[in-house]
Amino acid sequence: MKRAIQQFQLRTTVQSEEQARTTLRLVKEAGYEGIDLNGFMIRKMPFYLPMLTRLAGMPIGRSGLLNWKALIDESRLEVVGLHEDLGSILGDPEAIVEEVRSFGTGYVVVTGMFRCDFSRQEAVIELSPKLNWAGKLLKQGRVNLLYHNHNSEFRKVESGRPAYEILIKYTDPECVNLEYDSYWAIVASCDTVRWMDALGNRAKMLHINDRGTRVKWPAGSMLKFDSIEPGFGNVNLLGLIASAKENGVEAIILETHKNWVDNSPLKSAQLSAEFLKNHL
Repeated sequence: MKRAIQQFQLRTTVQSEEQARTTLRLVKEAGYEGIDLNGFMIRKMPFYLPMLTRLAGMPIGRSGLLNWKALIDESRLEVVGLHEDLGSILGDPEAIVEEVRSFGTGYVVVTGMFRCDFSRQEAVIELSPKLNWAGKLLKQGRVNLLYHNHNSEFRKVESGRPAYEILIKYTDPECVNLEYDSYWAIVASCDTVRWMDALGNRAKMLHINDRGTRVKWPAGSMLKFDSIEPGFGNVNLLGLIASAKENGVEAIILETHKNWVDNSPLKSAQLSAEFLKNHL
């Protein structure tokens, strides 16, 4: 099982060729074997996207202007997957396959469906054949499709069942499997280990994170919980990793968006690597 990191965590430290080269070298030296890339971060992006991410408090800058193929080759990090949106996959699957294979990976990851109403069973059922079709198109190019969840997939539909359960039922495992983000399940107040067990071998990748408190001012009796480096929070990560190993997960991928130690995503990644090396 490979140790990997999500490119999005490194977004503020890859704003130039030199900075990106240094960041990837340090990631490799920390013990990560792979990286989970994002299509919108490795190619020129629409002008409004950097603005929208900045307004959301998670700016991505202009990383898409860099030569990511050369940077990855030089870093000797293995690309474990490439995130794309479903529309791009359905619109030009050949181009997606060509790009994915140029990075030496066999996985395309749909980065969630932000406009799907996961409180409606009908909407989830309507999404499933689109994912199945996208998976079939990619499979023709010997590329596999994974679906990456956020917290919205754990909303209950009319039947009282989680939307994620419906999505899994109506997608074909020959066409669609999963990059399970355990942290978003925790945010949705789910038993993340139980879900890992339930997904079984359909979970090919696992996004991991911890949840706890970091005191940034005089501590009172109530603290804000947020993401935190693995091993410093309260999530049953050892149970999660044990289940991942049992089910044949290929890569465990660190991804945090904020609340980094010393406000440094790179230092956070280095600290997290120690936990992963000790338990994988």
